[in-house]
Amino acid sequence: MPLTSTRVLDLTRLLPGPYCTMILADFGAEVIKIEHPNGGDYLRDYQPKVDENSAFFHSLNRGKKSITLDLKDDQDKEAFLKLVEQADVLVESFRPGVMEKLGLDYEILRALNPRLVYCAITGFGQTGPYAEQPGHDINFISLAGLLNLMGERNSQPIIPTTQIADIGGGALPATIGILLALIARNHSGKGQLVDISMMDGVISWLQATLPNYLSTNQTPSRGEQLLDGGRACYAVYETKDKRYLSVGALEPKFWNAFCKTIGREDLTHQLEAPLNEQYRMKYEIQTIILEKTLAGWVDIFSEVEACVTPVLTYEEMIEHPQVIARQMIRTSNDLQLSHIGIPIKLSDTPGNIRGQAPRLGEHTQELLSKM
Repeated sequence: MPLTSTRVLDLTRLLPGPYCTMILADFGAEVIKIEHPNGGDYLRDYQPKVDENSAFFHSLNRGKKSITLDLKDDQDKEAFLKLVEQADVLVESFRPGVMEKLGLDYEILRALNPRLVYCAITGFGQTGPYAEQPGHDINFISLAGLLNLMGERNSQPIIPTTQIADIGGGALPATIGILLALIARNHSGKGQLVDISMMDGVISWLQATLPNYLSTNQTPSRGEQLLDGGRACYAVYETKDKRYLSVGALEPKFWNAFCKTIGREDLTHQLEAPLNEQYRMKYEIQTIILEKTLAGWVDIFSEVEACVTPVLTYEEMIEHPQVIARQMIRTSNDLQLSHIGIPIKLSDTPGNIRGQAPRLGEHTQELLSKM
């Protein structure tokens, strides 16, 4: 596998760090989850639980090993330093300054192991006036300007159900940064610090709106953007049975096909109509969509290329033929429970879910006895 023989020390908890190291583990890295002896990762205690650990924890920590160390204890700290000597990557998500107070910051660990790639995932990064401030996903997307644009016109912002800053702004850039640093090490022989700010990551996601503001200085408004539901061609409509149909007919050919299928070819020339006209069209389209059930519309659009799809529940999604074909829900006797699949498909060295999440401290004796 691509990361076979790569040893990763994972000091992270909850979502961003464990998601990052889950990807590394899925592609062959030996990920050693270092947890405090008193309870370990907080995520273990979330509900619902599969055994003594939560389903959430099982998903993010599959294929990893767990050892328990108290980094404030001299003997445990010495054991940790021996692990660092043999590691390729270290990932931590403490606030800036915490590792320094422990005597385990990047400069100290780099002196011990110059090849170490040290990744720090934080809300605001290692520098700046907010570096030591606490925060959660909602705070990072708020300060990045994203939450202000989420929702309908003349309504309050809508909080997304999935964690955009944690995963998109933190975990994924961290994974990319680690891999880039490992490639750079192949040339230089030296590791480096990978400084990941979740707020930075969210700002980098604003490609469809922020460049427009930077070039025109015109502040965008909620519910009035190309891809936020303000336009009739890119919206969600309720069906007769109180289900929902999503329409993504952005291009003229898709919009024309959509309008023809619902019997409103007169709307085809209104694709780029002003916002007030868009809302009038949405109202008229909604009255039409309410005439049939979701299944009825799915059947009608089944042979029409108009980018029209049903809004599925989880129950429906996991049975969808595309999801099954792509193995995005993985179930086997070996795994004992279902897992979210691997979204990165490599033709020659594919990833694999290599086992269950570890019990707290399950591998402590095994790993420390080898040092």
